[in-house]
Amino acid sequence: MRFGAHGSLPAMMVSGAGPDQHDGAQSDARKAERVRDMFSDIAPTYDLLNGVLSLGSDRRWRAQAARAALAGVPVGGAVLDVATGTGDLALALKRARRDARVVGADFAAPMLELAGRKAAARGVELELVQADGTALPFEVGSFDAVTIAYGLRNFADPDAGLREFRRVLKPAGRLVVLEFPPPPKGAFGTLFRWYFTKVLPRLGALVSGESTAYSYLPESVLAFFTPDTLAGHMRAAGFGAVEYRLQTLGVSALHVAHVQGAAPERPA
Repeated sequence: MRFGAHGSLPAMMVSGAGPDQHDGAQSDARKAERVRDMFSDIAPTYDLLNGVLSLGSDRRWRAQAARAALAGVPVGGAVLDVATGTGDLALALKRARRDARVVGADFAAPMLELAGRKAAARGVELELVQADGTALPFEVGSFDAVTIAYGLRNFADPDAGLREFRRVLKPAGRLVVLEFPPPPKGAFGTLFRWYFTKVLPRLGALVSGESTAYSYLPESVLAFFTPDTLAGHMRAAGFGAVEYRLQTLGVSALHVAHVQGAAPERPA
């Protein structure tokens, strides 16, 4: 098992940028640091709350994502799980395909420490790397599949993350994204929105002792892309054949996309 620390979050300032770009870069950096600190604080209770708040559905959602990702991975292939957190999706990938090389990347060291302990307890070998999902420490075309579960909306720049996923994928690679879309319309959506904005923050604060993170969660979901919009952003990042399906009455969405065209180099 390898826990590689590849440094702190990279600076996001662009050389020669104007004042507006400079301010935007600083804003992105502040959000990234805030999110990293927040998830570091809730790491000890993260798994418990995931199960409680989703009524156990998160395990099924991740299992479906793992199957979708591995469908295109050859024997001995490599999979990168970005925003791996405590490693649940990475472990699901490795359990399903012991022959595959599975790398989990996250910018919160406490999350990675817990992922490493879980892997060791299960006798599973994972490579764990501390890294920013918008500046991954891997060469072009390193992976057969990239996955991310409920982490893309936390990126200061989700489009930059999608472009980076595209960069590290092989020509025949695929991207699998699990994300919470804004609650659907209708009676169920109204009920879920109430639960999400009123009950979840209080329950999360009670269990974790951290109120900020569980107030941020519904706010981030309500402000994120709809499934159709996310599919459009994936296409704009260089992916083709983008498909998605809703899980559990639209509470979660599973997107699958395939590499289209040659992999781009990272901008200088």
